Amino acid sequence: MRNDVIEIVREVAAGIPALRPGRPPTSRDAMFRVFQALDEPLSAALRARLPEGEWVLDALDGAVQFLQGLPQWCVTATLVEHGEPVLAVLHSPLLGETYSAERGAGAWRDGVRIAPSRKTELAAAVAATSQPPALAPQPAANALAGRKLPAVVDRVAAVRNLGPTSWQVADVGAGRLDLFWEFGLDAENLLGASLVAREAGATVTTAGGDAWHAGAESFLVAAPGLHAAAVGLLG
Repeated sequence: MRNDVIEIVREVAAGIPALRPGRPPTSRDAMFRVFQALDEPLSAALRARLPEGEWVLDALDGAVQFLQGLPQWCVTATLVEHGEPVLAVLHSPLLGETYSAERGAGAWRDGVRIAPSRKTELAAAVAATSQPPALAPQPAANALAGRKLPAVVDRVAAVRNLGPTSWQVADVGAGRLDLFWEFGLDAENLLGASLVAREAGATVTTAGGDAWHAGAESFLVAAPGLHAAAVGLLG
């Protein structure tokens, strides 16, 4: 079924670049209106073609970048059973790349198995972070992120926000990034990506090192050799 889902996601995603407005919306309300006008029919198109099951879909993860004309956005489809992700596909039309994973079977980028970084020195780590979706502001999470950021910046080689959230998590699984963290609730973006990272061999927990679940209020994924040190900074 994984290959079938990959094909469906790629086909729906192929037409999305042409839907971008000629100019970015000029107000917050306008941004949300344009996003909803795009997201709802695209998600419906995905759902109509996918096999029966409980699917968590995000037709525009990285919608802000999409509306700005930036390339960092993707389409995600995650099959969930009993609250746990069992199959995930993330596709970036502009990169021409696809991450996928099946529970207990592994994770791939464009059909090639992926694995996390082997780094063990935090000072050599390239870290990434993001914020919860702006559609449902979480000021407490944003405030905590602001308090924790300086400690991370002082200890790692670089901190970036390369959005979208799901793609950055998958990039940790593939060793392109060494760790990613986020405070706040963001299950829609994290469920499928966490499966990709975990199946690749990365360590997925909360910022405090506990088991991550969809209702957790923080998220951390790291190369195994960096995870304990990252928890020490963020927990």
